[in-house]
Amino acid sequence: MKEEFIYYLWENRLLSKDLHTVDGEDVYVISVGHRNYDSGPDYLDARVRIGTTLWVGHVEIHVNASDWFRHGHQDDDAYNNVVLHVVYCNDTEQLDIPTVVIKGQFDEGIYEGYSGFIKSRRWIPCEKIIAGIQQFTWLSWLERIVVERLEVEVKDVFSTLAATHYDWEETLYQRIMRYCGLKVNNDAFERLARLLPLRILRKHIDNPQQVAAMFFGVAGFLEQEFTEPYPVLLQREFKILKSKFNLAVMPRVYWKFLRLRPPNFPTLRLAQMASMVCAHDSLFSTLLSIDDLDSMRNLFNVEVNEYWDTHFLFEKPSNEKKKSLGATAVDILIINALIPVLFSYGIYHDNQELKNRSLGFLSEMAPEDNVVIRRFEKLGVNACNAQQTQALLQLYNSYCRRRKCLNCRVFHFFSKKVCVLQ
Repeated sequence: MKEEFIYYLWENRLLSKDLHTVDGEDVYVISVGHRNYDSGPDYLDARVRIGTTLWVGHVEIHVNASDWFRHGHQDDDAYNNVVLHVVYCNDTEQLDIPTVVIKGQFDEGIYEGYSGFIKSRRWIPCEKIIAGIQQFTWLSWLERIVVERLEVEVKDVFSTLAATHYDWEETLYQRIMRYCGLKVNNDAFERLARLLPLRILRKHIDNPQQVAAMFFGVAGFLEQEFTEPYPVLLQREFKILKSKFNLAVMPRVYWKFLRLRPPNFPTLRLAQMASMVCAHDSLFSTLLSIDDLDSMRNLFNVEVNEYWDTHFLFEKPSNEKKKSLGATAVDILIINALIPVLFSYGIYHDNQELKNRSLGFLSEMAPEDNVVIRRFEKLGVNACNAQQTQALLQLYNSYCRRRKCLNCRVFHFFSKKVCVLQ
């Protein structure tokens, strides 16, 4: 038995209606109170009738009654207003607080199901029942989880914002840079963005070659001998700019090319980012004014230097082809960079319209295609848009993988079903 399971029973009123204290007094729960995630009793401001007396106070939950002493609550004034002690096993008679023993006071099938879920070696514990969740319940759960996912992103955005002295343009730039890496090179792009701030790039925004020189130079791609005119030019420009701004150079080993398709090579991504910086003097300000998805996608519609029409790497010619960000790459940047920053700005300024607009963009976008989403599809769970795929990713990463089944509505559906069958 785990305390978190007793929390679940208590919060969802899954205990028997015929509760009584160890002293034989009837117990009727009017309000379970609200969960306390800080120090102190587990539930605050509960309303409980014990015998003929109505008590308003706190509730403490333990597996064993003796845990009260093991945790030192008897010496903590924060527990003076505990009106009810809820335990699974009463292994002590020393307590003066009204105590309810719940062993045998709930459907054991719920606990058996919970134990099976958390011990399951399946990809997700609820594989056999997830497709049977009622549509309304499922959609409302996904809507809640996608907001939860964005709230997680908000914390990350706010961390970057604080590090950039609350510069939203710089924060957006760093976010976009990180997700240029397509997971394989995310950390390298993020490191580059910190070594090469947007404020420096913007000093030369009218000179695309100098901006490109700084990108490739700080990234470490100009530390070799060149014979072609374009990389020679970048190398010459970077030598001056490096001295002017005291720029550091990343070791070449940070960048990964193995198993990447050439259009996703970091060299090409850097060329595209250089063009994007030059094309948008105030990208964040532009983002705030956008109210349709096509306009947001057009932000990434930039042309790279013609050198890259015949190259994926320096000094290695390839077949001629215009190099632009593909539709999938653009949507990845919108989902992971632009929308979280826009949503965060809405949170920061308490602007509901911006938050709704962010969620609206996700609902208009096609569902993402990745390993997690494909696994859900095999279980009969199909997403209609990017808002739902983002929710499924949050569900898998924060609930399924961690076996946080008690916090998930899928398990709640299961437990209610068990109660009905009983």
